[in-house]
Amino acid sequence: MSMAMASACGQLCMRCRGSLSSKTAVWRCYSHVRHLIPRTRQLLKSFDGLFITKRLASTQTGLSWKQQMCCYSDLAEKHLTADAKDNKHTKELTKTSITQITNTLMPSTDVLSMTEHPAFLDLDDAAESSALEEICDEEAISISVPSSLPPTSTSLRDYVEKSETLSKLVELGVNLWKLEQRPNVGSMLLRLDFKTDVAPRLMFLKEIGVKDSCFGYIITHNPFVLCENIENLQDRVTYLKSRKFSSETVASMVSRAPYLLNFNVKRLDNRLGFYQQQLQLSASNTRNLVARLPKLLCVSLEPVKENLKVCEIELGFKQNEIQHIVVAVPKVLTANKRKLTQIFDFLHNTMKVPHYLIAKFPQVLNTKYLRVRERHLFLEYLQKAQYDPTLPNYISLDRMVSLPDEAFCTELALSTVEDFYLFQKTL
Repeated sequence: MSMAMASACGQLCMRCRGSLSSKTAVWRCYSHVRHLIPRTRQLLKSFDGLFITKRLASTQTGLSWKQQMCCYSDLAEKHLTADAKDNKHTKELTKTSITQITNTLMPSTDVLSMTEHPAFLDLDDAAESSALEEICDEEAISISVPSSLPPTSTSLRDYVEKSETLSKLVELGVNLWKLEQRPNVGSMLLRLDFKTDVAPRLMFLKEIGVKDSCFGYIITHNPFVLCENIENLQDRVTYLKSRKFSSETVASMVSRAPYLLNFNVKRLDNRLGFYQQQLQLSASNTRNLVARLPKLLCVSLEPVKENLKVCEIELGFKQNEIQHIVVAVPKVLTANKRKLTQIFDFLHNTMKVPHYLIAKFPQVLNTKYLRVRERHLFLEYLQKAQYDPTLPNYISLDRMVSLPDEAFCTELALSTVEDFYLFQKTL
């Protein structure tokens, strides 16, 4: 608004430039400007805070007003001097009026003198130093750049270079991209100190026999082991050894089931007791079962109980057959229920394999359904699908599902791999 008033005054000067030689024009100019005086005073008073806040802009505007009004005063005085012979009283009156208008429209001396304020001196001094200015080596060395971590990020990758813990974990083979997808794990890792938190746990794992190459796998799947109390970890290892698990077996179990050491002694004892009583196994068979699949001590017991019921009620296996199947293939306890019933249905109802043969070769229950189906149909196409051990040309279920394609075709089907692949395209 201040610039608009300055522009209005300038336009008024230009309007009166060609007509100030006459007395009437002078009075008309004075009349127009006189109406602007109260409004100008009010605006200067209301925008006093704005002038103080924007010192540089206000000072430049004030100087511009001063130049315009001085030009206006000189121009008016020049024309009035030419007309002074006609009316001397008019000249004095007009000159006095113009001086009054100039003093009124000019910014106050307080505003103009702001350039002498210390704040302006500071700004001028600061402008003398440039970011592109060359500095000596001593000044460059003295400059300290804060190495703070990014405040927020969606990936641990942004913190690896500045976090010793994350950089060391990457060297160990930990997959940070998997950990950052889990809630609160990334922030937990950033709060850990490698020397005081991570290193002691790694040394403990090494002392119980875990290989260095397994550290990355263990931490990737169970980063919370880095927060476990070392005394608690030692108590759990001591318990397993008290149950006659060898040191090598314990190390192997921890490497393959990273969450094993996160469970307290009471839970581990309850799990071992459950499998021993539910399956009616001996202590030796129970240790063998858990050693082969240490995941059984970590998973929920509900799916295990459900699979046992499926084997007994839906599939129709006897208790001793279930024992033999579970000891031979522990994964049956954690297998998908639909997959388990689908394979059994094909073996028993399509291939006409009795229960006792399935229990004798339980590996077929842990095989892909498509593999069993394709090979049986190929043998049936060749009229060699004979699975009764009491009859000639007997084909073992174990060999049928375990042999690679080439050995299966040459040894069991007495055909070629090319023929088998062509037959698969017809299915």
